[in-house]
Amino acid sequence: MMESYFAGAYWLGRSESAEQCAQRASAFFQFLARIEPTWNRWCETANSFEEASQKQVATDVDSLRKHFSRKDRRLGDAFQYWLWAGARPDETASVTGTCGSADPWTPSTCVLSPPEEGPLSERILTAAVLSQVVREMALAWDPEFGFATSSDHYGSLSSRPKMGTLPGWVMYFSRQRGTLPPLPAPVRVEPVGDLGTLVVLTPERFTVTNPEHVALASEVQQVLDAAGLLHPLRLPS
Repeated sequence: MMESYFAGAYWLGRSESAEQCAQRASAFFQFLARIEPTWNRWCETANSFEEASQKQVATDVDSLRKHFSRKDRRLGDAFQYWLWAGARPDETASVTGTCGSADPWTPSTCVLSPPEEGPLSERILTAAVLSQVVREMALAWDPEFGFATSSDHYGSLSSRPKMGTLPGWVMYFSRQRGTLPPLPAPVRVEPVGDLGTLVVLTPERFTVTNPEHVALASEVQQVLDAAGLLHPLRLPS
């Protein structure tokens, strides 16, 4: 079974302007261009790969501010985006999300979806790279919660999971969630500046088909849950 993976950052109730969102997004896109050469050219969607390839969106602050300011990029008081990159149709990645909303119920998000297979997938879907991705999401977006994980494992835990309540391969907890308790080996824990903490479950690729991985995720979930770290998103205090 081929598993798909994603990395995301999530937060509630932070009103920001198109300029502020553009600054955050540009910082994240600059990081992506450094870790993968094909991620230095991002485009909007269209009816075909060829047509979409012509709809490039520059990722400097000014260009993204103009992109977010378009009427078709607004969703209530949020700015929404859906961009993709890739040299071939079978190796595309997407970055999607919303930002700038004061909504206390609907999360703002930034989600990276890498390709499911191929050489690029092999390079990206490692603990080293995905922990970098989640770290940079935290630094760029200052979310409450973030993680990178297998979609199959996440979906197997709950049919309608509330964001922030379930574990992942790589997890980020902002300081507002509290202090992390000791976690079992081989889990790695490291600070993300003064913003929060990064947790990496396994040094090898986490997969739902590995019973040891699933058992470790369950054990870590129980420890984090008991410590009050796993709960639905909350408004900033």
